[in-house]
Amino acid sequence: MSDIFSVKLPSGETWTPTFVAALDEEKCIGCGRCFRVCPRGVLKLVALDEDGAHIALDGDDEDDDEYEKKVMTIAHRERCIGCTACAKICPKKCYTHAAAQL
Repeated sequence: MSDIFSVKLPSGETWTPTFVAALDEEKCIGCGRCFRVCPRGVLKLVALDEDGAHIALDGDDEDDDEYEKKVMTIAHRERCIGCTACAKICPKKCYTHAAAQL
């Protein structure tokens, strides 16, 4: 049996951080709010082609016709600290978080 990772706060209260587990690209509108609020560089904006494959964005907008839309993706899951700021600011409720198992 696994234990769930929890932290005892200075107040004596126990807090269980929940870490980013999934991001629903179907719901994502690529607004970038989550990217701007994430303090750890967990997320990355990518483009999706007509087949749903990720395309790296190079910074210029000349190739806009090569993709259907931009979406956020989880680029560095290992950097997540469980603050859930991304989910709190997401207007489309794209995020799923889960507690870590020890």
